Amino acid sequence: MKSKILNILKSSHTYVSGEDISKILGISRAAIWKHINQLKKEGYIIDSLTKSGYKLISSPDILSLDEINPYLNTKFIGRNILYFQSIDSTNSYAKSLSTDCIDGLVIISEEQTKGRGRLGRTWISPKGKGIWMSIVLHPNLPPSEAHKLTIIAASSIYATLSPFNVDVKIKWPNDILINGKKICGILTEMNAELNHINYLVIGIGINVNLELEDFNEDLKQIATSLRIETGNLIDRKKLTAEILNNLEKFYIDYLSYKNIAPYLEIVRKNSAIIGKDVEIIKPNEKFIARVVDIDEDGQLIIDKNGNLEKLLSGEVSLHNTYK
Repeated sequence: MKSKILNILKSSHTYVSGEDISKILGISRAAIWKHINQLKKEGYIIDSLTKSGYKLISSPDILSLDEINPYLNTKFIGRNILYFQSIDSTNSYAKSLSTDCIDGLVIISEEQTKGRGRLGRTWISPKGKGIWMSIVLHPNLPPSEAHKLTIIAASSIYATLSPFNVDVKIKWPNDILINGKKICGILTEMNAELNHINYLVIGIGINVNLELEDFNEDLKQIATSLRIETGNLIDRKKLTAEILNNLEKFYIDYLSYKNIAPYLEIVRKNSAIIGKDVEIIKPNEKFIARVVDIDEDGQLIIDKNGNLEKLLSGEVSLHNTYK
């Protein structure tokens, strides 16, 4: 009901009387007043005038469904959103849900207190300055194909960021860089049986409006934000919706035709590492190798001391002398 009241106020450029809202929604004026007060607590500026009613003055910069919905053109991804002011980790919350949770459900929070990256790393997630979200999907795929959805996600984020006229690159398998610094990380996790994915969670963290002072000295050398790179304050609502729009489009296309080639081409063409010497970090070893290509299955092809090898997983570092 609160959302319906908000939509009425958003659709009007003048005051809307409590009586009119009451007739439209079939609720009491006392109930309307209660919902209006709740909207004010959420940051909406609503003016009230006796005999005139209510007028929406401004909306807050929040990533609730009410604010993202006007920019969404998806069929199912993002049509159900669990929105939080603060949460430990959107991926952790998504993984705590039952296996029959809604396909396309998005968990999104203004901040994460225990944001996670790959290999258990901490992801800094300050309140109201980024996009910290997880998408729950139920793909009809074997677990061995799950890594391809990271490629789909990376391609959708590239497609979303490239219109900002910045140098966007993809660092296999799950990082997005601008001008050589990390701006986005993707963390794909799944609940699966031997031959069946029960559900898959794609966690996406994007540094949108972070300032330099939001990063510690170490992170300033390797991380950045859209605001830093463009010099502009970015509309997080539109950006979130566009990521979900692109993700669904690419995801449906892949499930329909099982053809990962168009998205591999995006990753290859805009790779941050192909043709470069990098440090490969695996659980039991570290070594330097030259990245030759990414094969048709999404595996990294490396030249290790003159021998070609394929990697499906592992950490790739461009730091220090490997840039």
